[in-house]
Amino acid sequence: MLAGCSPSGGSTSSSSSPTTTAVKVPTGFDPCNDIPQNILDSEGLQGKQPDDFQADAGKTLWRGCQWVELDGYAATIQTTNLSVDATRDKHFTNTQEFTINGRRAISTQQQADHTSEDCTINVEMKGGSLQFDLNNPASRSKTGTTDTCQLARGLAEKVVPSMPASA
Repeated sequence: MLAGCSPSGGSTSSSSSPTTTAVKVPTGFDPCNDIPQNILDSEGLQGKQPDDFQADAGKTLWRGCQWVELDGYAATIQTTNLSVDATRDKHFTNTQEFTINGRRAISTQQQADHTSEDCTINVEMKGGSLQFDLNNPASRSKTGTTDTCQLARGLAEKVVPSMPASA
């Protein structure tokens, strides 16, 4: 049995028969528990909340948590079965590819509204990617004048070295 949460917070599930492959997120790094506390502290991130969901009739999954910096940006960090290549193939706005700690990465702006306030970075993992979603409203006094993709990349550059090479 594969269970998860829908974007609306309701529980969803589907059974897996012997002829189907269960959809999974990458393992080996749990963003809710494996990000070193000193990294979260250095970014001022607090108020950890689980944030799991699925899309595409359960074919795309995300598992992780979200945090907020008081009067700064909000960050959701999740493992997902969505790969860097699949992200590139969606042709989102302002796509840039680079590497972080030897892993392929891509930054995109995926929100139709307020694209300057939102940025997503996906960093390659076996079986998918580690996804960083940042929301940085201009009204936030600590970070509102800083480019959201710059903030997201800075956070990813701190977190990714803590991932095991096997992930």
